[in-house]
Amino acid sequence: MNKTVKLLALAAAMTVASAASAQQSTGTWLGTVGVNKITPKVDSGDVSAPALPGTKTDVGSDTKPRFTIGYMLTDNISAELDLGLPYKHELSGAGSIQGTGKLATAEVLPPTLFVQYRFLNADSLFRPYVGVGFTYAMFQKERGSGQLTAILNTGGPGATFKLDDKAAASFQIGGTYKINEKWFLDASVIKTKLKTTAHYSTGQTQEVRLDPLAVNFSIGYAFKGF
Repeated sequence: MNKTVKLLALAAAMTVASAASAQQSTGTWLGTVGVNKITPKVDSGDVSAPALPGTKTDVGSDTKPRFTIGYMLTDNISAELDLGLPYKHELSGAGSIQGTGKLATAEVLPPTLFVQYRFLNADSLFRPYVGVGFTYAMFQKERGSGQLTAILNTGGPGATFKLDDKAAASFQIGGTYKINEKWFLDASVIKTKLKTTAHYSTGQTQEVRLDPLAVNFSIGYAFKGF
């Protein structure tokens, strides 16, 4: 009887250990919360005539909370949805108007859906991964400053503008580190190929390639089912 009980206990322990160690196996949900810094790598076109030739724009960085939910489709392939709060960026003068200071602010909300490949085994302590994704950048709350009006509409009413919402491709490289059977750390770098157009109330336009680089750090939780 004792031998049978011991065998059953050993089998149960092995089953639990096997299930618990495979933190990122097929059918596992992965939720993370952390911080993300987005730094646009700007290549600005000129504001169209009659603006001064070389009237360009630079865009500052911003850091906000980041939330993701992922699902392991197989032991190595996962899908992940990245969400968060809108990022607020400061636009300043560049090119022939370098040094004119803040021209405007704008917010962007860029939800992204990734398909990822995770290297090594599901129970590995560290798992590097790569991903390719679809981003839809939604711009909002564009606000021009007095300096923008002085440049585009001297002596006239306040200049305003609108940025076009755009779809873009994103590329990701990252890794996870298992803390225990449920919790893990996650970090990644994301490059997005994003270009938009600014439409000014003065009738002028401007093409701006943003191509932001995002760096994020998160803590995550793995679980099976809801």
